[in-house]
Amino acid sequence: MNHCFSLRTVLLTGALLIGPASIAPFAFALEGDASAPIEISADRLELDDKAGTAIYTGDVDMQQGSMKLTGARVEIQRNADGQVSRVTATGDRAYIEQKPSPEDPLAKGWGQTIVYHAAERRVELIDQAELHRGEDVFNGAYVEYQLDRRVVEARAEAEGTQRQRVRMTLTPEQ
Repeated sequence: MNHCFSLRTVLLTGALLIGPASIAPFAFALEGDASAPIEISADRLELDDKAGTAIYTGDVDMQQGSMKLTGARVEIQRNADGQVSRVTATGDRAYIEQKPSPEDPLAKGWGQTIVYHAAERRVELIDQAELHRGEDVFNGAYVEYQLDRRVVEARAEAEGTQRQRVRMTLTPEQ
């Protein structure tokens, strides 16, 4: 029981050292997401405040508002101003979901690697990439989603992966 408390304390301390203000840019959609509490759980945390990195490993689950990110390993990188610049999740099938706006359907993505570029509000899904936007589905070796512009780019090839043909299922609007 005491061991669980220690791990929880370490995770909470890591989240506090990274700081809510520095993670807030990761919440990229609903208005309340940026002010929602950030919850991260993992088996281990390595925090390097000078380098601006936090690495969570072991069944990582990160949630803030409508955003959820999971993976075997999640690395958060901050810029010189302390703001999140990039979040990278890896694992057998790392996962991200977000509600882009109140009227838009939930966007869900999977890949062996997921990279979120905070300043550009862009998500890369790499290797066995799959993106669901409502009922539309995009698959390939690489799928990129630009959140603000609602632009999707899919490719059959990505560095370090086998060729995976691009497949799309587009559902007509009713």
